[in-house]
Amino acid sequence: MKQVYPTFTYLLVLFVLLVTAGALVEAQKCKPSGKVKGKKPPKNQCNQDNGAECCEQGKFYTTYKCSPPVSAHTKGILTINSCEEGGDGGGPSECDGKSHDDDKPVVALSTGWFSNKKRCHHHITINGNGRSVKALVVDHCDSTRGCDDEHGYQPPCPNNIVDASKAVWKALGVNEKNKEWGWMDITWSDA
Repeated sequence: MKQVYPTFTYLLVLFVLLVTAGALVEAQKCKPSGKVKGKKPPKNQCNQDNGAECCEQGKFYTTYKCSPPVSAHTKGILTINSCEEGGDGGGPSECDGKSHDDDKPVVALSTGWFSNKKRCHHHITINGNGRSVKALVVDHCDSTRGCDDEHGYQPPCPNNIVDASKAVWKALGVNEKNKEWGWMDITWSDA
């Protein structure tokens, strides 16, 4: 009589592995955590330098407490941000309470990637436009809140943003007149 147990055992192990792999993939997905209702900013209270968006009265904006998993080639969106005093960054940097010159390669990361200040004063490597640059993490781009005074009446950041100074953009060879300026697909990794 032919023994069927090894085949059955093999199929059972394969099934368990597939279910476990599916659960791990599901656990890595970053889902929205809520919404913020937009408020009309008081006059001259929303800094639109570098093309920053102001919240719209009554519009709902998605919030996130997480970001996609970090890898050696984490996909993200590079946006432009000024961490200078009076810039569109919304105040002193979260890591050190200071402003940072636009001519220094510095970034703010979406809340999940910022990881409760764990990346403060660490460098990341940003790849885009066929070039790469190292930049210092000095702030977070808040994905959990927005549309208030503390956030310059700007919406919450999406969960995949690397908000960079002009120095980063210039190091990547992107000219201010280029259509990519201000919003560009990139990859990044911890340096």
